[in-house]
Amino acid sequence: MIENSWAISLTFLAYLIVMLGIGLYAYKLTSNSEDYFLGGRSLGPWPTAISAGASDMSGWLLLGLPGYAFASGMESLWLAGGLLAGTWLNWLICAKRLRTYSIQTDNALTLPDFLAKRFNDKSKLIQTISAFFILLFFLFYTSSGLVAGGKLFETVFGLDYTYAVIIGTVCVVSYTLFGGFLAVAWTDLVQGLMMAAALVIVPVIALDGSWSELHATLAAKNPELLTVWNNVKGEPLSAIGIISLVAWGLGYFGQPHILARFKASRSNKDIGTARRIAVTWTALSMAGALAVGFVGITYVDTNLAGSLGDSEKIFMVLVNAVFHPVVAGILLAAILAAIMSTADSQLLVSSSALAEDFYKQIIKKDASPEHIVNVGRFGVVAISLIALTLAMNPDSSVLGLVSYAWAGFGAAFGPAIILSLFWRNMNRNGALAGIIVGGVTIVIWKQLSGGIFDVYEIVPGFILSTISIIVISLASGTPSKEVTESFDEYTNKLDTMA
Repeated sequence: MIENSWAISLTFLAYLIVMLGIGLYAYKLTSNSEDYFLGGRSLGPWPTAISAGASDMSGWLLLGLPGYAFASGMESLWLAGGLLAGTWLNWLICAKRLRTYSIQTDNALTLPDFLAKRFNDKSKLIQTISAFFILLFFLFYTSSGLVAGGKLFETVFGLDYTYAVIIGTVCVVSYTLFGGFLAVAWTDLVQGLMMAAALVIVPVIALDGSWSELHATLAAKNPELLTVWNNVKGEPLSAIGIISLVAWGLGYFGQPHILARFKASRSNKDIGTARRIAVTWTALSMAGALAVGFVGITYVDTNLAGSLGDSEKIFMVLVNAVFHPVVAGILLAAILAAIMSTADSQLLVSSSALAEDFYKQIIKKDASPEHIVNVGRFGVVAISLIALTLAMNPDSSVLGLVSYAWAGFGAAFGPAIILSLFWRNMNRNGALAGIIVGGVTIVIWKQLSGGIFDVYEIVPGFILSTISIIVISLASGTPSKEVTESFDEYTNKLDTMA
């Protein structure tokens, strides 16, 4: 338990009151499903960019990535580099095209809805199967945020892990339940700025000496911490190991909660500005997260006799050791901000899949927009309870849970989204094959080990999904005239749509 937790408690309480206030204000502006799931497509470049980054990075940015850097040293640069490249490419390749095409396809609100309308899938198979994979992988992704919340409340307040996870879950669900996408996006803007500031401030203040002295200290402790080519034991990193780390960048193209920000932007003209903001935010945040891990190595070795226990708590340890309790409370609230900014997005996308892609398509096709919003709110509660159950294991790794879900989305939807935005002759059968093959490959590959099976599962999943889309599309004939005409109209609008 962190000392002077009363001061931190007051800071947390003030932070939560502000977030709930934003949620209640957004509730008054939410009247239909487009408002609830996409904020009425009204986001400017700053909330679009920061919300995309904050919902992407989650608690693993302040817990998982610093913990990985703490444990592995410069090897972590491969992971950070892959993620930064993936962020930039996703904005560059998908953002403008997806926003334009989702409007062109009868204002598709969800990712499964977009894919179904893109290929004129009257059977609703694409929509149903896509929604299934979204619900499956988001259960693991959301539970990672709840695990991070549990570690935060456990460390700060000395709570039992079970109660800590429950409290974190209640915090996230409360404002997502009422405010929907607008509450999520606006709180993400505040939370994202808090995250970046905390990650830059903490390692700079915690550093005892200059960065050159830190380099010398790490070299004296273990020179292997300073090389990107060897692990901390001095063993050369394998090609499989390096590919697995860099391949995290592939995941961006299929993350529903990030792609939703592209669709919610108020105009295509804002996309370029938002991209520059998002890439800058990501670079600063990840550099800070790595620095926390590196500075933490020397701090723990000097002050805690080399023992930390859970490396994913290094950010919290540094904050408590270096800062006044009130300041520490603000910085630790950044962890809560990171957790909430992603978990709320995941709950919202999951509930939209449940409401728009299951309930409305299969159970009640004539459901009113207000009824769909209520079903979505019910989905937020139901999904959070299942994720809460998965998060109850105190030994769960935030980074481990995220890696599985990240790969699942990247492989199931990444190739399908990219090719659907660029390839005129991609058809419904190809899209369906790619989604199924990508998702199933992740589930199966995760269970295997040894040799080539040690590569991060997103690599085979992404490759096999892409091959399946191309082969099945070519083998099953060209799309219908209606589908190709819609594609041509969308490409014509790319440079003219506001």
